[in-house]
Amino acid sequence: MDIQDLFSVKDKIVLVTGGAKGIGRMISEGFVQNGAKVYISSRDAKACEEACKELNALGKGKADYITADFYKLEDVKKLVVELMKREKKLDILINNSGSNWGAPYSEYPSAAWTRVLTLNLQRVFELTQLLTPLLSAAGTASSPARIINIGSIDGLRVPALETFAYSSSKAGLHHLSRVLAHHLGPKHITSNTIACGPFQSKMMKATLEQFQEVIEGGIPLGRIGREGDVAGTCLYLGSRAGSWVNGATIALDGGAVASAKL
Repeated sequence: MDIQDLFSVKDKIVLVTGGAKGIGRMISEGFVQNGAKVYISSRDAKACEEACKELNALGKGKADYITADFYKLEDVKKLVVELMKREKKLDILINNSGSNWGAPYSEYPSAAWTRVLTLNLQRVFELTQLLTPLLSAAGTASSPARIINIGSIDGLRVPALETFAYSSSKAGLHHLSRVLAHHLGPKHITSNTIACGPFQSKMMKATLEQFQEVIEGGIPLGRIGREGDVAGTCLYLGSRAGSWVNGATIALDGGAVASAKL
């Protein structure tokens, strides 16, 4: 099979939550550069507008945005209604928006659990649930629609930092993704997770400023993730090449989990 066809995402309709910054932006750029029509969504309208301007300057594909605050269920519902006005199908949903909260064990607040679990787990389910009709309209037996959930290696291992709600939410997300794979597979929709290691992002900024050399020292490949790493993995899962992958959790971490010390 021709490699251009095997990995093509040309003309695919894609939604990337949190697609204006960080890992979401890396993913959005990868799809736009390869001819997809990408919708990005976050609560930061200015960041979305600027990101779309830059993405559209790349050519090939197209970027647009729909503002939504994913902490608010009503905003999620409005996002779905607006997307349904614009599109009759959705080929790829990338659940990337996420939140973190670090605090000492003895001081870890109840509010952290509510905030982090709401965004990282509950809203992923609710958005996916509401968008299932659009995904189902895109999927066929030979070319299913795709759900790609952005997880974390902190959901696979015990994290070094005291981020109790975050690591728990990502472990939950990994399993939710498998449950969705089982439930939505018969509707011609796949569900997979990318458990990301450290990338340059707003969430990781402070940690990397203090500990990047230490972190990279624990990664067999000796570096943090780059744009092409996460974009390439999403392009694989979103293309014909990844059409039979369902229920997988891919550790995108340079081997960090595999080399974890007892």
